[in-house]
Amino acid sequence: MDRIEEKILRYLKKHPEGTMILDLADSIGTHRHTITKYVYRLEGMGKIKIRKIGIAKLCYVK
Repeated sequence: MDRIEEKILRYLKKHPEGTMILDLADSIGTHRHTITKYVYRLEGMGKIKIRKIGIAKLCYVK
């Protein structure tokens, strides 16, 4: 697993209420487009889920 993916999963485990992609990017120190790529990859692997609320997308660990 990629290092960024591990950071994303670690952050999401600390925030079970869910977090937005922009907050993930700020906390990890990576551009939001890069985080988006990894979030969708993790969702495809079945490790996280994404819930759309308006224009925001909240990410959760499954």
